[in-house]
Amino acid sequence: MKHIIAAVLSLVVLLPPAFSEEVCSIVKGAFLIAQDDKNTFLGKIANPYDSESIFNEHGTYGSPYNASSIWNQYATFGSEYSSYSPHNSYTSTPPMIVKNKKVLGYLTVNKSIKPSITPNLLKALCKDEL
Repeated sequence: MKHIIAAVLSLVVLLPPAFSEEVCSIVKGAFLIAQDDKNTFLGKIANPYDSESIFNEHGTYGSPYNASSIWNQYATFGSEYSSYSPHNSYTSTPPMIVKNKKVLGYLTVNKSIKPSITPNLLKALCKDEL
């Protein structure tokens, strides 16, 4: 199963729309957990109306202004320079995508980390599908 998830997350750009739906189905309800010393909760992958969703722009985890949001480019978890941010191309400690107590993959723009998906691709594929 992990290999299937890895393949889907890694190749989603090259696959037909049905696979995009599968990616959203796989990560729906998953939590983002930072790899910092506190394993900070960074929100969940859910519809934009969920108060804990990373896609809720008015919520804690989807806001571009909140310190706990991956979308705040000036904060620890959203800066392109922070080692805990999915936006850092060189990080080795991006947020984990966790569901049912298992790590499905990582949210990161670092292409050497597998399985992974970039934050913007995840948003483009799943924001309106969940």
